[in-house]
Amino acid sequence: MILVTGGCGFIGSNFILDWLATRAEPVVNVDVLTYAANPATLASLKDDSRYAFERADICDRAAMDAVLAKHQPRAIVHFAAESHVDRSIHGPMDFVRTNVLGTATLLEATRAHWKALPDAEAKGFRFVHVSTDEVFGTLGANDPKFNELSQYQPNSPYSASKAGSDHLARAYFHTYGMPVMVTNCSNNYGPRQFPEKLIPLMIVNALAGKSLPIYGDGQQIRDWLYVGDHCSAIACVLEAGRPGELYLIGGDAEQANLDVVHTLCALLALHAPGKDYTKQITYVTDRPGHDRRYAIDFSKLHSELGWRPTESFATGLEKTVRWYLDNSAWVADVQSGEYKTWVEKNYGARV
Repeated sequence: MILVTGGCGFIGSNFILDWLATRAEPVVNVDVLTYAANPATLASLKDDSRYAFERADICDRAAMDAVLAKHQPRAIVHFAAESHVDRSIHGPMDFVRTNVLGTATLLEATRAHWKALPDAEAKGFRFVHVSTDEVFGTLGANDPKFNELSQYQPNSPYSASKAGSDHLARAYFHTYGMPVMVTNCSNNYGPRQFPEKLIPLMIVNALAGKSLPIYGDGQQIRDWLYVGDHCSAIACVLEAGRPGELYLIGGDAEQANLDVVHTLCALLALHAPGKDYTKQITYVTDRPGHDRRYAIDFSKLHSELGWRPTESFATGLEKTVRWYLDNSAWVADVQSGEYKTWVEKNYGARV
């Protein structure tokens, strides 16, 4: 079986669902269940004998040792992380703990597990560390896209903590020979995303008649990657990637944040004729250190493993809007008191 960390989060849950929809190989999901995790997302797997869940913290070495000894995975896909830039600005130490210390703890537990495997199993073992393009900092309007040789220049506590975890993962390959691969993706969107990120936040706020807060001038550019495409890329790296390598994953879909919100408003209006959601757009104070542009060159992944995204931004966004419209109960469930407190904390003081 394979072991997935953070499998109740956005990307991890989509990965597990996609994996089990196309493969017979079992999955064990290790998640500590923080605010952004939602076990209900995987409710359809409750009676699936191929799926197992372990509630455990990646920072807890004893717990990780026990999980690995119990399930004996042939591979690990490491999603577990604190991932929201705004939250990292308010509370950076949570990000250092989970993303740096947690990854280090998991790597150490995995090294012990890997070293104890028979030679043939050890040779086939893989560890995929899932990271972000934000570790490379920001691009100018005319700069070439990030690639595997781009310099690390993180600008937020979140991206700095992920950069640290990337360096640890790389070190475990070069120092110990552990078969680790690192992936860095662009901004993900799609079904089951916690509504603190731009696209789901705009959808749920628009439908609730609330303001659609745009940071600064709204011209920050992101390369948008549909989550299903990201999951297929990770599966490709897991099955055929080369240990020790870095692979960048992008959606080939650069969009300014303001343009994304206008497109969302237009899509939502198709389901509410006569409704002008753009009237809810408000401009708020930009966040500190806000990177201006990200863009990914995924040519290495395409040339080596044959991967490229199947969804355009238009088709992926349409599927995303449709999912949120059809799953209002899921949205209501994740919008807990803690979520409301966070939204007020982050946006309430911005003018």
